[in-house]
Amino acid sequence: MHHDVNLNIHYSAPEEIWEKIGQVYQSMPYWSGNEHGPKWLGENIDLWASVEPGGIQIAGIMPEKIWETWYAKLKADLSAALGYEIGEPEDGFDFQYWD
Repeated sequence: MHHDVNLNIHYSAPEEIWEKIGQVYQSMPYWSGNEHGPKWLGENIDLWASVEPGGIQIAGIMPEKIWETWYAKLKADLSAALGYEIGEPEDGFDFQYWD
């Protein structure tokens, strides 16, 4: 199944935030590396992350059953690492950093 979400992490966040994000990314199942940007690969899994004006975008394919657990873990781990609740801005999650 195709997924495309944005998270409330603004591109203007300070460098120490980006370092924490990188550590969380690497700790996630299916991590594949960061040569051309963050990526997670596996059987029927091809996800990537990018930094966009509307927040961090996570997009690609992952079976729904795996996605539910994986995405919940990503948001929980990012929330713990960054010290504020991470979620989708359209669901009311606010950005903490702005230009």
